Amino acid sequence: MEWTEVKIYTSTEAIDLVCAKLMDIGINGFSILDAEDFNEFLANKDGKWDYIDEDLMGLTGCETCITVYLPGNSQGADMLLSVRAMLSELKATDMGNAYGRLEAELSNIREEDWANNWKQYFKPIRVGQKLVIKPSWEELDDAQDRIILEIDPASSFGTGQHHTTRLCLELLEKSMKAGDTILDLGCGSGILSIGAMLLGAESAVAVDIEENSATTAKENAVKNNIPDDKYTTYCGNIITDTALADKIDGKYNIIAANIVADVLIAMKDFFARYLADDGVLIISGIIEIRMNEVVEAVESAGFKMTESNISEGWAAVKLVRS
Repeated sequence: MEWTEVKIYTSTEAIDLVCAKLMDIGINGFSILDAEDFNEFLANKDGKWDYIDEDLMGLTGCETCITVYLPGNSQGADMLLSVRAMLSELKATDMGNAYGRLEAELSNIREEDWANNWKQYFKPIRVGQKLVIKPSWEELDDAQDRIILEIDPASSFGTGQHHTTRLCLELLEKSMKAGDTILDLGCGSGILSIGAMLLGAESAVAVDIEENSATTAKENAVKNNIPDDKYTTYCGNIITDTALADKIDGKYNIIAANIVADVLIAMKDFFARYLADDGVLIISGIIEIRMNEVVEAVESAGFKMTESNISEGWAAVKLVRS
C-alpha cells in the first residue's frame, strides 16, 4: 500500500492535545520532533556523549512537528479531512496562539495531485436499505431501486466510505419520519443532512467551522435537487459564537453530529437546547474505546441511549430525551 506523509506543525504545549485528537480520528502512530525535548537532552546529557552530529544540532531551533502516515486510499483521504477539521477547531479555540500554527502539510506530493489521485478509491457504495452514495465523477448504471445520493466532498469530510458516516446514515434511515427537520452539526460535505432530505426530511440546517465545508454542503444539496429554501448552511463554531448559536436556535426533530469525542462532549448542552422533546440525537465520529465516556457525558445533559452502531472500532449512537 502507498502512504502519504503528513506533517502537522504545532507547539510543545499542544503536543499531547493534538496527539489525543489524532487518536480520536483513528490515527495511532506518529513521530514527534520538538526542539524543547532536544534542548532538555543537551542540558542534561552525561559524559557518555562526546559528539553530537551537526544534523542533530539543527533540532535546537526546529518547529514542533507531529508526523503521521495515512494510507493512499479513501480511508486515508477521509482521515486527512478529519485532521484538517480538527486543526481548524483547535485554531478557533486558541485565542493566545499557544498551539502554534496548526497547519498540515503533505510531503513529496502536490496537493492537487493528491486531491485527484484518491478519487480512484471512491466508488458508489450502498448504505442501509435505501441509499446509494455516488461520487459526482462516477457513473451508476443500476441503482437497484435505491435513492442516489450524489456527493463531491471537495476538501470536506464525508464521502460515505468512512465507517462513521455509514453508521450515522444507517441510524438516520431507521429514525427518519417524513416532514422531519434536521440539524447537521459539523456537516462536512453535507452528506448526512442531504441524505436525510432524500429520505424525507422537510428541511435542514447544516453548520461547520470550515467555510469550504459550508460551501461544499450547499453545492452538494444543489446536485441532489434540494430546494434552496429547504437547505441552509452556516459557517462558525456554535460553542464560541453566541450569535450563530442563537441564529440556528429552534427545535429540530433530528440532530446529527459526526465530529470527534471531545467536541461532542462540549456540545452536549447545545444538543439539549436544539432537540425537540420527541426528537432523536445521532452522534458519531467516536472511537469505540471512548463511546461510554461520550455517552455518559451526553446523558448527563438529559438524554438516554437507545441504540448503538459499531463497526471496526468506530461507534455511532442514537439517543432520545430521558
